[in-house]
Amino acid sequence: MNILDDLKFRGLIADYTGVPESRTDILPLPERLAAKPITLYCGFDPTADSLHVGHIVPLLALRRFQKAGHHPIAVAGGATGSIGDPSGKSAERSLLTKEQIQANVDAVRPQLAKLLDFDTKVNPARLMDNADWFGPITYLDFLRDVGKHFTVNQMVAKESVRARMEDRDVGISYTEFSYMLLQSYDYYHLAKEFNCELQIGGSDQWGNITTGIDLVRKKLGQHAYGMTLPLITKSDGTKFGKTEGGAIWLDPKRTSVYKFYQFWINTDDRDVVKYLKFFTFLPHGEITDLEKSHVDNPGARRAHQALAQSITTLIHGDVACNDAIRASEILFGGTLDGISESTLDILSEEVPTAQVTTEQLGGEGLSLVDALVTAGLSQSKGQARKDIEGGGVYLNGERAASATQKVTTDSALYGRYLLLRKGKRNYALLTL
Repeated sequence: MNILDDLKFRGLIADYTGVPESRTDILPLPERLAAKPITLYCGFDPTADSLHVGHIVPLLALRRFQKAGHHPIAVAGGATGSIGDPSGKSAERSLLTKEQIQANVDAVRPQLAKLLDFDTKVNPARLMDNADWFGPITYLDFLRDVGKHFTVNQMVAKESVRARMEDRDVGISYTEFSYMLLQSYDYYHLAKEFNCELQIGGSDQWGNITTGIDLVRKKLGQHAYGMTLPLITKSDGTKFGKTEGGAIWLDPKRTSVYKFYQFWINTDDRDVVKYLKFFTFLPHGEITDLEKSHVDNPGARRAHQALAQSITTLIHGDVACNDAIRASEILFGGTLDGISESTLDILSEEVPTAQVTTEQLGGEGLSLVDALVTAGLSQSKGQARKDIEGGGVYLNGERAASATQKVTTDSALYGRYLLLRKGKRNYALLTL
């Protein structure tokens, strides 16, 4: 399928640049993409040591172009990240040190490898750092070779700049004001060195993209294209990619695989089909089938399950995704049949956990009453006995027989985990 047809089906095109009527020698973007493979790029500033879910729509778009035979470049803003893009920001970013930025670039490299194919021999993706080409340029050289091509009037007219200038309390510093010139130079450099003809980005990047197109035309005499993708919104009005615990990161050390999976499984019913189109590579027919299923029987949650499984597998792999699914099933009342140690590892990060020693479980073992108190599931031994006698306590998925039951090392799953449950949803782990 033509890449534009795919992007249109998925609702991923906000806008793209046209061609002046006087230039009959230049193909409009749809025809250019159909004619032969194109080199395109998308940039991101490494403001943290992990990407978050808000980053991945344009990066997934690069992968869609790559799967259609085109040549993608991901540009890490080792230089521009030290300035900060004012687009869509109501206040100036905190400046990072060069060491912080470099550490962030290094940290996100393996995450990008999950989104783009750097190993294919046909059209491998490339990761570049714009610090490599900005480093040798002096300030005077930049003013002379780049700044002279732009008027202040032109720069002030950009929405990202005008919005900040109209806020007298915040304003915009000269540093951020100059950001669009830096991004424009990225496009010029990539066009000159790699014949890059297309830049993509979020719709808030339109001004920066068109400024880059102007610089390519003025310095190289070449036509360049731009395309923007819609910014992600949520139907309930809250910000996409945020939860009560903060941003949803791709690094499992920042956001566990279980929480990552749960973020997607808990997608608002009104958004789930849109997110299937934005965040997965599922075929159009399968998405249409899931949409029909969602309309006919939303309670079955097939669309939510497909979304969560697809994106979690893409970012974290099959094994981690399956463990997250299994952990979800257990925490919502499923059995422990065939539970893996890695699933228990996930549960240990998501439920209250307390430690016990092998000495405590030696000999006759630890009483289940004491285990419930240690785990924090019962406030006292008396309450623990009542909970057990009421039939609502489970050890490793098995209903407790009596308040005299003992917990020994033989009870431990994989020699180190004891999973306790009180009622339907109250879990705790004891770890040796």
